[in-house]
Amino acid sequence: MDQGIGVDQPTADGFVEGGAQGWDEMVPNLDPTDTLPDHGEAWRLPWTVVVHSRDGIGMSCDGNLVPWRLGRRIFLGSTVDLFYEYTNVGTEPHDAFWCAHPLFKYEPGIQVGAPVPGEVPEGSSTKVFQPQGAVEHVTLGWRSGAQIEMSWDPFLVRNVAIWMCNGDLGGYRQIAIEPSWTRRGLRPGETCSWWLKIAPLN
Repeated sequence: MDQGIGVDQPTADGFVEGGAQGWDEMVPNLDPTDTLPDHGEAWRLPWTVVVHSRDGIGMSCDGNLVPWRLGRRIFLGSTVDLFYEYTNVGTEPHDAFWCAHPLFKYEPGIQVGAPVPGEVPEGSSTKVFQPQGAVEHVTLGWRSGAQIEMSWDPFLVRNVAIWMCNGDLGGYRQIAIEPSWTRRGLRPGETCSWWLKIAPLN
């Protein structure tokens, strides 16, 4: 995971100004609106550890502006396995949205197992949306020889975008694989469950 450029300010108005690093969950939105912040609420809210063991941890986070609860269980073994639950904890239906935002290190020549432009010019960035339902996993390969495959639940997670930044936005060099889903009119108390996995390929 890329550790950013030394910026860490979760009270900032924008996601980049707050410090783009590591892994965030974008809930309940991605783009800012009149009432919701850039890249959602979850990246700037505290999470509660609800269970932990030698090889895993369960965490939970509740929204302030929209009544959502996101549960995430992470298990570390030969793969990294994540299991999610999104629940409408309010009294009215709302449009549910989730997008994973793991930030990996970008480098010229990185191998991406999905249709993307070739090299991203120095000082620029690009985002490529894949056709809905067409991509169920993406591989990344670095010059060091390290390779990973990121895959996700194909039944609920139907969308994926790939964001690549080569020195843009103040100097970030990152690539993000962004699987996401939207569920319109999630009823009060209704829960959606899905999974995501990262596996080494060498």
